[in-house]
Amino acid sequence: MAWQSLIGQTAPSLTLPDSKGEPYTITPGKNGTPIALYFYPKSGSYGCTKEACQFRDALAEKEVFKDDRALVIGVSPDSVEKQKLFVEKQKLTFPILSDEKLEARKAYKVGKGLMGLNDYARTTFIIDGKGVIRDGLDTTINYSAHSKFVTKWLEKLQKESETAPVAITEAAPAAATESS
Repeated sequence: MAWQSLIGQTAPSLTLPDSKGEPYTITPGKNGTPIALYFYPKSGSYGCTKEACQFRDALAEKEVFKDDRALVIGVSPDSVEKQKLFVEKQKLTFPILSDEKLEARKAYKVGKGLMGLNDYARTTFIIDGKGVIRDGLDTTINYSAHSKFVTKWLEKLQKESETAPVAITEAAPAAATESS
């Protein structure tokens, strides 16, 4: 699993078409928001639909996903047209990107799934607010594990940000005034 070599590294930036055919740029660390970037095999398939709907529901229901505390982005090799139908049918509320040229999969070193039996693995990355890949989960069969994995990591990142030491800056010395 080559993607594991990315843990602790700055996440690659990339631009892919979204479900409307518009360019969507992922720039990890740009606005300080953690990103759950998940790669899935095929829009509309049973497992991929369940996974996407779990993320959709988590965004609506779970506190760690609310108020722009996290960005969820889904990526599959499906065409823009197929992504559009998938987003509309499932009422997805987060970006679903088309990676027909497999550029994102290459950048994130996501290979085949099920020990090479499936052309595309189901892999999820947690990217912190500084743009660093903190962890990843690769399980093609257990689609329901991905939302749980992201939830636990977002809770951890939120606790880290709450307990992070505040930078203390020294006050500049007062300017000396001359008396005349």
